[in-house]
Amino acid sequence: MTDGTADRTNGKTADDTAPTSADVDWDAQAATFDDEPDHGLRDPRVRDAWARRLSAWLPGRPGDVLDLGCGTGSLSLLAAEQGHHVTGVDRSVAMVGHAREKLAGRDAVFLVGDAAAPPVGEQRFDAVLVRHLLWVLPDPGRALRHWRDLLRPGGRLVLVEGVWGTLAPVGIPASRLTALVTPLADEVRLERLSDDALLWGKDVTDERYALVATT
Repeated sequence: MTDGTADRTNGKTADDTAPTSADVDWDAQAATFDDEPDHGLRDPRVRDAWARRLSAWLPGRPGDVLDLGCGTGSLSLLAAEQGHHVTGVDRSVAMVGHAREKLAGRDAVFLVGDAAAPPVGEQRFDAVLVRHLLWVLPDPGRALRHWRDLLRPGGRLVLVEGVWGTLAPVGIPASRLTALVTPLADEVRLERLSDDALLWGKDVTDERYALVATT
């Protein structure tokens, strides 16, 4: 796996050996990426579960949302449907292609680039949305500081992360991410997600959570 990708856990449960970031061709994976329930959100119940969460995490008024490691754009689409202008960034050309098709005609733009240092110039955002990406970055603290600087005053970081696998667990624990984010924000809210099976299309036992930080 390379940075700039999102939510690349391929549906592994705590009983599986979690994937690593190496030797994965995400352009090749793009065609089947949405087959996972929490990737494609094709099940209306899973989709509604994510839409409700996203509505609570993102600003109540329509604004500019930066979706980093946007993948095929499933969360971008939900944000756009809630009235936000979305800028998505992913390193995978194929993933970005799927996202552009998925949001054709929507108020959204998708860029190929490094999510740790997104190619957005001087543009600033009301929210930076990241799902299952931070754990693969070599320096998550540095990325978080950069993302914080992309926010307008009162903006928020919406970080969905977790820890996957039992034999060789990968991920970023909530305690570590909270420690990284707290110095950067005025308010940090942690929301546990492991017990909401609808979000994942199945029961899970590993650590999954969202951290919402307001600057």
